[in-house]
Amino acid sequence: MTFSNSTQSEISREAAGGTRLAGKVALITGGARGQGAAEAGLFVAQGATVVITDVLDADGASTASALGSTCTYLHHDVTQEADWKSVVDSIVEEHGRIDVLVNNAGVFQRGGVMDAMHDVWHRTIAVNQTGVYFGMATVAPFMVAQKSGSIVNISSVAGLQGAAGFTAYCASKWAVRGMTKGVAKELAPFGVRVNSVHPGIIDTAMLDTFAAFGDGISESLRQRIPMGRFAEAVEVGELVLFLASDESRYSTGSEFVVDGGWTS
Repeated sequence: MTFSNSTQSEISREAAGGTRLAGKVALITGGARGQGAAEAGLFVAQGATVVITDVLDADGASTASALGSTCTYLHHDVTQEADWKSVVDSIVEEHGRIDVLVNNAGVFQRGGVMDAMHDVWHRTIAVNQTGVYFGMATVAPFMVAQKSGSIVNISSVAGLQGAAGFTAYCASKWAVRGMTKGVAKELAPFGVRVNSVHPGIIDTAMLDTFAAFGDGISESLRQRIPMGRFAEAVEVGELVLFLASDESRYSTGSEFVVDGGWTS
């Protein structure tokens, strides 16, 4: 199972039969491993029926199997509108509703404005921005009809401030922030909430990307964090859990930052 460091033990601690999401049906994209898998584990532990989706079929099937009978896996390319329709229709047909969407799927690649890495630009925007738009557009009619729902869009601290050499990534995460605010106002009259989560550096495969820039980069980044360490995936998951639950019922169109003080 492809959880990040310490995630498994944290989920085990939570798994004593929580009820914070009892009766809710949740879709988590990019749920095969890392942060998405941590979110799925917490959701299952708190009583939700969870569908995780990804393009990493072996990892996705393994994660769903490890989380038990209330978690299933579906293949899903978030850049394809037809995939979104198929996945959401399948969930509603089987469970009769969809209460939570976590737009977690994302890619993180270096590519500055002078690098002429146009393939990075197009792929990043397709996954991180268009995928989030398709997700909201696909689930919104069902949530509006049932007059309830929570959409949680995973942005980044790169959606709050610039980052040299990551033009496409910053553009996509600022777009997620903006879309969240607009859609939140559009759907609020129907009882549907939309919020964005802005993680800092998480102890997942993201760290491998930074390490590729040269020796000492990861340590230099860690030293810039006031709390002195990278986040664990489960720490982001716990914030997402709060936003998925009724505990956050009066929060919409808001930004929730989990970065150890990076942007403070």
